[in-house]
Amino acid sequence: MAVSNELLEILACPQCKGEVHLKQEAEGEGIVCESCRLVYPICDGIPVMLIDEAKPVGEG
Repeated sequence: MAVSNELLEILACPQCKGEVHLKQEAEGEGIVCESCRLVYPICDGIPVMLIDEAKPVGEG
């Protein structure tokens, strides 16, 4: 289940409050903040916007 564009428009990075976008890779989907270089996971179609759950961009 993909995250809707409407949800992406209102989501913000919990660390820097910056814009985020959806990133789809072979490993799965994630919500990416380019400013912080963090990827927030998506579990069962729900973005997990917790700083402790985020991984650095490029880390699998």
